[in-house]
Amino acid sequence: MDSQFATKVMLVDDEEEFIDLMSQRLETRGLKVVAVTCGEEAVAAVEDRNIDVAVVDLAMPGIDGIETLQRVKAKRPDIEVIMLTGHATLHSGIEAMKHGARDYLEKPVDLNVLMEAIRAAKNERMTSLKKKSAEEVKHILKSKSW
Repeated sequence: MDSQFATKVMLVDDEEEFIDLMSQRLETRGLKVVAVTCGEEAVAAVEDRNIDVAVVDLAMPGIDGIETLQRVKAKRPDIEVIMLTGHATLHSGIEAMKHGARDYLEKPVDLNVLMEAIRAAKNERMTSLKKKSAEEVKHILKSKSW
């Protein structure tokens, strides 16, 4: 895969060992990875980086995964977010989805399951961006008097 078009994934988790290992595993599969260890870093990273998918841990010190999800979506609604948790509950899953998470996976996550979730999220983002671009072009054409 051409690295220019590689899926750009941001991993957000306070467990550095997990983030190091997962970054290596995803990069080996052709993804570009930005790894951060807290929600505040994630929110800052989406401002100046082109990210397709964020994989966010639910339980983190400081701002937790749900708040990180909300802030990322507020700044960049086009980024798809996959929540990861070692403490899955029905309530936390519903909360994540209500705030715009695309998926909700349990740790330890199977790499093939995560890769499929990332691929589906990237496809969803690309479809959404294409639709938005087409609507913008249609609007521009309607507003011009040529």
